[in-house]
Amino acid sequence: MQIAKTLDELRNARQQFNEPIGFVPTMGFLHPGHLSLVKRVRLECSSVVVSIFINPAQFGPQEDLVDYPRDMGKDLALLKACGVDLVWAPKPETMYPGGYQTWVEVDRVSKPLEGARRPRHFRGVATVVAKLFNAVQPQKAYFGQKDAQQAVVIRQMVKDLNFPIDIVVCPLIREIDGLAMSSRNVYLNSNQRQAASVLYRALKKGQSSYESGERNAKKLREVIIKEIDAEPLTHRDYVSVAHPDTLVELDIIDQDALMSMAVYIGKTCLIDNFLLRNGNWHTGQLTGEPEG
Repeated sequence: MQIAKTLDELRNARQQFNEPIGFVPTMGFLHPGHLSLVKRVRLECSSVVVSIFINPAQFGPQEDLVDYPRDMGKDLALLKACGVDLVWAPKPETMYPGGYQTWVEVDRVSKPLEGARRPRHFRGVATVVAKLFNAVQPQKAYFGQKDAQQAVVIRQMVKDLNFPIDIVVCPLIREIDGLAMSSRNVYLNSNQRQAASVLYRALKKGQSSYESGERNAKKLREVIIKEIDAEPLTHRDYVSVAHPDTLVELDIIDQDALMSMAVYIGKTCLIDNFLLRNGNWHTGQLTGEPEG
């Protein structure tokens, strides 16, 4: 496994690899959710490239950039064990040199949900992903369904800017109690960690209500909210039942839908979602169990 830290090192290494190249952008502190993406790339592509870069442009002024968890040594060992060909680990000054002025903004799908709480977040995400795509030049790029709005934003950017890249969105990976795996889960104390399972339970309540015949999106939101609010350690940011491609809130579910939420537990904001597509629910994969 090669490790590149400069653009020249990346470009020289890139020339050695067979195509198609599959790419997984990460901010490090890897968990089984990240590794599931890497393993999917290994199955589908000739070469595997992973980036590790904590992107300062997607953090707000009161967010956890300084404290964001890091463990480069462990990350590299995990990626090597998964058969990764190249790790691209640029420095901030490589991605954002002095006098940097250029930003990528995806308009409508960046504004609701996470974008309402973090108004500059998706500008930072779209910009860094565009720069990573430009540097790595993969044929395929892999993202997790946990960050559902991010996947929508990236797909829109790729379409609008004519990137010749296939965006592959893979199932999110869950702990055995249903909590979506996230690098930020490390912030939770034991009581908060126990309370965090309410996100999955609430989404399951929404799914069950739908499967019992409920199609009114407002009522489904109410079912989810009731379950969340029954847990005293939670504070809701948003609960959404929206179109999965436009993120416009639905009145009636007559085909596809994305049920999603952001919930604070202590100072940690956790996100989760279930996707209804073509009549099938995509709820993620519990650890050690098949996707449901």
